[in-house]
Amino acid sequence: MKSLYDNEMRLEFLSKSNNEAFARISVAAFASQLDPTVEELADIKTAVSEAVTNSIIHGYEDKEGTIEIICKIFANTIVIEISDKGKGIENVDMAKEPLYTTKPDLERSGMGFTIMESFMDDLEVESILELGTKVTMKKVIQKKDKKEDNEGKIFSSFRI
Repeated sequence: MKSLYDNEMRLEFLSKSNNEAFARISVAAFASQLDPTVEELADIKTAVSEAVTNSIIHGYEDKEGTIEIICKIFANTIVIEISDKGKGIENVDMAKEPLYTTKPDLERSGMGFTIMESFMDDLEVESILELGTKVTMKKVIQKKDKKEDNEGKIFSSFRI
């Protein structure tokens, strides 16, 4: 059966803070097949970091669990699903408000979803108390045209 996507990746790891960098780099490596700009890749890495960190800090708190990442590519778009089986979010709309936090003692508290929304083209959050949370993010990678300059060298330019 043919997939609707051009490519897909699944990754599962323990909710340890040192796995956040592993997740960020793994998703960036997968996304690189779309030939993103440095800025687009940085946006993806930042959003993944925020989502994984939320799962570790808020989803599992002081317990250990698993985090799953599913990445799908189609056309020039990457879809990233990050899910946990943690405690869930009581009020998703409230949690998405800038500066809202249940952990005021932590640095950068309350900006995770705001950061994800600002760096990605689409963000959806689904959560059920005591069952977990799934964050789905989309990023459209701008297509580049290959053109030749007067000396026959190939360079990229963005289509508007």
